[in-house]
Amino acid sequence: MLETREVKTEISKTITASMQTDPGCVRTANEDSGRHVSPSDAGTLLNKGTLTIVADGMGGHASGEVASQMAVELISDLYYADNGLAPADALRNAIEMANEQIFAASASAEAYFGMGTTVIALVLLEDTAFCAHVGDSRLYRFRDGELEMLTIDHSQVMEMVKHGILTMEQARDHDDKNVILRAVGTQAVVEVEVNGPFPVEIGDTYLLCSDGLSDMVEDEDIAAILRTETNIHAACERLIEAAKENGGHDNITAGIVAVSAINMGGSVRVTREVAASI
Repeated sequence: MLETREVKTEISKTITASMQTDPGCVRTANEDSGRHVSPSDAGTLLNKGTLTIVADGMGGHASGEVASQMAVELISDLYYADNGLAPADALRNAIEMANEQIFAASASAEAYFGMGTTVIALVLLEDTAFCAHVGDSRLYRFRDGELEMLTIDHSQVMEMVKHGILTMEQARDHDDKNVILRAVGTQAVVEVEVNGPFPVEIGDTYLLCSDGLSDMVEDEDIAAILRTETNIHAACERLIEAAKENGGHDNITAGIVAVSAINMGGSVRVTREVAASI
């Protein structure tokens, strides 16, 4: 008689990311910025996880680009600084401190006056994740073939949706769809919305994007692309192409973070001969 059993070994997660940006079809300058940080130091990775940021700058001249670049650089540095805060508090603190520095910079030169930026930031830390955002750059989660928006825009039309004045479909085409209610750097103090923690599962894919993508590509079309393109770099390219095919009226940034399994030792199927009893 043969007995077969499977010996399971430890399964761990690996995080891969792709960040791509494009000026779009109308604008010559690109005021979006994005960054993915995966610390090389094992202790930092264990305590703070990976950080992904998308920022969509605004302002005259080149100041929008300055604001978004400052945001991704400052938030990255400040989040990983040894400040003794819990990770979610550290992320909120990093965005608040970045806001102070961008606001100060906006008063330092006429070319920077009024500059600001949206921010969406995602931290993946072991089996959980949390995010923080200001403005209308979004975070989506793609799980089991379905797309879910994890953030609600800080915008005029989203306030109307929350109060039942508009539907999501009406909000998409509303004249005020690009009117945001808060941004990083435009005021001395900013209100940062932090969501989570929420569980991370193997197979999850997270999409961070500026409104140049979400305004141009409907959610069901984003989901269709993520179902079709299993390579995250190709998926980013296809999302940007779709936004440009639909007009590309704004800068377009897409950052995809994927959670995959690493089999640390594999599962072993063991077969042995045993005596059969009657």
